[in-house]
Amino acid sequence: MIEDYHFGYIKINGKVYDYDVEVRSDGEILRWQRKQSHLFDIEDLKRALAQNPKVLVFGTGDFGAAKVSQSLKELIKQRRIGLIIDKTKKAVEIFNELLVQPSNNGKPEMIIGLFHLTC
Repeated sequence: MIEDYHFGYIKINGKVYDYDVEVRSDGEILRWQRKQSHLFDIEDLKRALAQNPKVLVFGTGDFGAAKVSQSLKELIKQRRIGLIIDKTKKAVEIFNELLVQPSNNGKPEMIIGLFHLTC
């Protein structure tokens, strides 16, 4: 699904995006904007959380400058959602790996990647 990532852009299914994206395992790709550029918080994830994902994969930028707030981490844990946080290049690799893993119940499970493309 995600073919390439470099500082400032990501290529998904043949299309290049130059803004932060929310990528869903069902193929939907959305612009991802946050209240604060380098802090991911609960308000920034309402749309993704409404999908009841099995796993959230956060790409924190090329240098890992972005952070996930403690309150968001706690909410994700309470909801029993898998959480992966890494620099965007590694997070993209993990997201792609998760897409090809079989689900436990035979039905596709929602995996959402939230990728910060710069810093």
